[in-house]
Amino acid sequence: MQWTLVIPLKPLARAKSRLADTASEGLRPGLALAFAQDTVGAALASPAVRDVVVVTDDALAGRELAALGARIVPDAPRAGLNAALAYAAGAARAVDPRCALAAVNADLPALRPHELARVLDAAAEFPRAFLADAAGIGTTVLTAVPGRELLPAFGVDSRARHRASGARELGLPGVVSVRQDVDTGEDLRAALALGVGPRTAAAAARLLTAGQ
Repeated sequence: MQWTLVIPLKPLARAKSRLADTASEGLRPGLALAFAQDTVGAALASPAVRDVVVVTDDALAGRELAALGARIVPDAPRAGLNAALAYAAGAARAVDPRCALAAVNADLPALRPHELARVLDAAAEFPRAFLADAAGIGTTVLTAVPGRELLPAFGVDSRARHRASGARELGLPGVVSVRQDVDTGEDLRAALALGVGPRTAAAAARLLTAGQ
């Protein structure tokens, strides 16, 4: 089974506010864009991924991610993360009503294509499934096979919320790059230790230079 990924990205000027202790306001938009570029690039390189739909109202991010091969849709609802994901899922199924859907965070800069493929292959066994983040509280991937709605419930305690919604939690070992999202400075250090994509590596180098 191949999947259509829907990836949400808020306007870069408002992205990654929890990195304030690590990156200045002027550097955070660039980091957020780099995370998204490396996430989309790795996703499109995964054999389990057919295409990627990014839902965003940020013009720069839209141009840069479209250049990588993503399809860009506007955040027409402008009613938060879950509404944006539901809208993007609807847009994807307007093109292909039988596509398998996976909502994936935009901040997985260490994402490895083969690990994402393992997650998606495992998810294909269930109507809806999800993968918890490295902290064990949130969610980095939520899936729905053809004929099932995504029903995203991202946000605070999304692991518990997705489990309560009936989605099957995937307990796969060895997919740490798919779990390691980046919200805090500690998260960023963990992603860098795993090995991040080229754009995040360059942005992190600028961050270190700025901090000298």
